[in-house]
Amino acid sequence: QVQLVESGGGSVQAGGSLRLSCTASVRVFSTLSMGWFRQAPGKEREFVAALSWSWSGGSTYYGDSVKGRFIISRDNTKKTLYLQMNVLKPEDTAVYYCAASMGIVTGSGRDYDYWGQGTQVTVSS
Repeated sequence: QVQLVESGGGSVQAGGSLRLSCTASVRVFSTLSMGWFRQAPGKEREFVAALSWSWSGGSTYYGDSVKGRFIISRDNTKKTLYLQMNVLKPEDTAVYYCAASMGIVTGSGRDYDYWGQGTQVTVSS
C-alpha cells in the first residue's frame, strides 16, 4: 500500500514559480514510478510529468504544455517527489495530483495504482 500526500500548492502571479512536493508513505520508494497530473475545473485530467523507474535507469516524460517550464525530480532518501514549476501561466491553474505505480509508466493515468488527494495551484494574470 502506498499513501501519497501533496503539498506546496498556492496562488502565484503569471511568470512566477512554485515547487510541489509529494511525500510517500511506503516501505520502498526508490523503485516506484511516479508522476504528476492535473485537472482544471470542467476539464479532463491532464498528464504533466513522470519518472518511470526501471532496472536500466528509467525515463522522464513531460506533457507538451509544460515542456521546458516544469521539472520533475525525486529524493529517494526523503521518499519525496517534486515538481518545480517555472514561468507559470494562468492556464496552469488546476488541482495537481501525485501518482505512483509499481510498474513502468507513461502519460496515461491507467498506468498508476495510487493517487494523492491533490493540491490547488492558482495562477493569476
